[in-house]
Formats: sequence, structure tokens, C-alpha cells
Amino acid sequence: MFLMLLVLWIILNGRLNAEVLVIGVLLSGLIYLFAVRFMGYSFGFDRKLMKKLPAFARYCFLLLFEIIKANIDVMHLILSPQYEPEPQLITAHIPLNTALGRVILANSITLTPGTITIQLKGDEYLIHCLDKELGEGIEHSAFVARLTELEETHG
Repeated sequence: MFLMLLVLWIILNGRLNAEVLVIGVLLSGLIYLFAVRFMGYSFGFDRKLMKKLPAFARYCFLLLFEIIKANIDVMHLILSPQYEPEPQLITAHIPLNTALGRVILANSITLTPGTITIQLKGDEYLIHCLDKELGEGIEHSAFVARLTELEETHG
């Protein structure tokens, strides 16, 4: 948190010199101490987040790759003259342990072109797919594997 506050301070100042750095270190330190003292924040919480950072970065790269891949697939389907859309509603049961993991998956599905998460109840997802092949294998997708990895990362 301290480093994020310091980087934000430097970005908002738009320049880096000794004065900006010293004031940024002091302000970031004061805000961090305030968060520790009055908001229940702790260095241990930062350590937990840092342990999850590599898995989260891999998930972000996977999401970006899947968005690009889905864009190409959807463009190919739409621009193909023989394309007959077969929209489909599918129900998928994906057992993730945390509400945050389930919401991240629902949003990732929606961000991927050709699919929209319509409803999320517990571990049941109702997903609209532009074409039936776009919804195949959602229960065992790379998204689910990476989110499961994120959930299992202990801190």
C-alpha cells in the first residue's frame, strides 16, 4: 500500500525530484500508518496480496489473450457469408470458493466478445452465447483454472 501511494503521488505530481520524493514518502507513510491504526490494515495483508500478485498477473494476461481471440472468432463468424447464428442460453455450474472469484469470472465472461453473463446465483451462471460453439467448455475453461489457482494461493 505504501508503494502504491508513493507511485500515485509521483504520477499526480507529473515530475520526480528530491522535493516531490521526500514529501511523497512522508505523506505515503502517514497515510499508511493511519490505515494501520484506524482502518485495521496490516503489513500481513500486503504480504498476502503480494503472494497473489503473480497469479493475478497471469489471469490478466489470460483475459487479454482470450478477449483478443474471441474478437477474432466473432469477426470471423459475422463476416462469414454462410454464417447462421445459433444464439444459445447455457447454464454452467462452476464451483469457485469465494464470491469475489465468482464475480470476476462472471465479468470475464461478459468482457469476452460473444458471451454475456446474464445471471449469477451461487455457483450457477446463466450465459448468453452469440453462437453455440462460443459457450462450449466454459466450466473447464482456463479462466476457471486460473481463478481456482488464485483462490488456493495462501498468504
